[in-house]
Amino acid sequence: MAGGEQNGREGRLERPLSPSHEPPQPLAQAFPEEQPQPGPPHREDEPEADREEEESERSEDQLKGVLDGDTTAEGLHTLGYSAPGTEYVYLHLSLPGRGLSDISILSGYIHLQKMDLSSNKINVNEIEEITGLEKCHSLTQLSLSHNRLTAIRGLENLPIRILNLSFNQIEKVNGLKSVKALRKVDLSSNKINSLQGLEEHNLLEVINLEDNQVAELSELKWIEDLPLLRVLNLLKNPLQEQEGYWLSAIFMLLQVTELDLKKVSVEEKVAAVNKEDPPPEVVAAEDHRRQVFYNSKQPQRVLDSTLPGADESYPMLVLLGPLAGGKRQLSLKICREFKNFFRFGPCHTTRTAYFGEVNRLDYYFISQGEFDEMEKAGKFLATYKYSGHRYGLGRDTVESIAREGLAACIHLEIEGVHSLKNTHFKPRYVLLVPKDKGKYEEHLRRTGLFSRPEIEEAVSRVDMYLQINQDSPGYLDAVINTDELDEAFTELALLVKTYLGLEQPESPDNIQGTKSRAGEVAGNYWFYQQNIPTCC
Repeated sequence: MAGGEQNGREGRLERPLSPSHEPPQPLAQAFPEEQPQPGPPHREDEPEADREEEESERSEDQLKGVLDGDTTAEGLHTLGYSAPGTEYVYLHLSLPGRGLSDISILSGYIHLQKMDLSSNKINVNEIEEITGLEKCHSLTQLSLSHNRLTAIRGLENLPIRILNLSFNQIEKVNGLKSVKALRKVDLSSNKINSLQGLEEHNLLEVINLEDNQVAELSELKWIEDLPLLRVLNLLKNPLQEQEGYWLSAIFMLLQVTELDLKKVSVEEKVAAVNKEDPPPEVVAAEDHRRQVFYNSKQPQRVLDSTLPGADESYPMLVLLGPLAGGKRQLSLKICREFKNFFRFGPCHTTRTAYFGEVNRLDYYFISQGEFDEMEKAGKFLATYKYSGHRYGLGRDTVESIAREGLAACIHLEIEGVHSLKNTHFKPRYVLLVPKDKGKYEEHLRRTGLFSRPEIEEAVSRVDMYLQINQDSPGYLDAVINTDELDEAFTELALLVKTYLGLEQPESPDNIQGTKSRAGEVAGNYWFYQQNIPTCC
């Protein structure tokens, strides 16, 4: 009974109620302002014919499904104060199973907070569009389940917190975009195939989409950023049939605690992250496990890299850094400068060669099928994936260099470093990174080899490399700025001489321990067992 101006002052209380005032008794004698009365009073002098005609019109309206004032009055209940607190009004309306098709009269019931217009008995409502609620600015709970709604219209900017639109024929939920107060929404048993329209509902906690037509996991992107979402039901939707649905859905919605009427455990969330976007350490550990497994199935032999003693680490220099950041040029130059100590070991890759790259010199360029065959044959020490391509450091590559009595010099991305650190090798890791990102980006553009997304990814990884070095002291042995390659080579050459014992380090106080023979290379000692200061 939250009503219309058509009643004038007829339904107004004689004076406003104080907060402690008791509800007026009886109700029929005191209706709040702007509330429709349950029905027109019968005057003794009213002609019988007029009353019969009026009742006949009302019956005809009811047959048409038009909600009138008398029927509305039957469903009004729960008295309370209006929003300003100056009047006593009806707050709730319950009219289930009335065969309604026109509820436009409710536009005058501006004080209603809860409405139940569903069919929870026998009859089914026939409302095709939501009309008549535009002015119900106190409405916080609405049920229109078991109707014939095909779209959501007419709820714009209403303060609805709990909404039930189940068992309709709704296909899209775009009409909810402006209903920002939503906490719980039931859209089960409809024909919804897209979740667009539920995004940016930052107060939404519960979504029921059971028995709809959502077919793609990608649709979850519309709700993945809802901070308070805890309960989601997607039972009886086609996307459940997709392989890996459960963990994929959990990964996209890590804030959810209940999915498809099942509690989501912490262990399942960890498994989802490890499957969909595992931390680098997990990826590296899995790669190492895989390479050891494949290699264990092959005939075993004594490795040249384990000589002259199994307790000594084979000398290896690993240069790492972002795409086209100088590690290729510097690694080849170091091998030429120290040709009696190093030989370059190219990795295998599934990507095609860039302009100027030479097969077997820069990389072994092979197909994905060949790469998979090599991996299953236990041919790799470590593999990693970068920018959609596979890379692998071959066992034979390292062993052939060790057989010549030389140390291996290789270059990798950080993903490869993570994997290599799980092996028995103990290389020296030197990060080559440009500090001037603007200059680096311009350099990548000038090469004409890389797409815009590749350039953006490469530039973003500069900060990632520096952050790893900062967050994990000792993970890398040195950092050299490659803004000027000539200067970078001078610093790298000096560093290598220090590693080889050809020149004493500038800060001998930093040396922890004494020089030890980790492997003899061309009659010279290998690296100092020390922590080398960062070079910038």
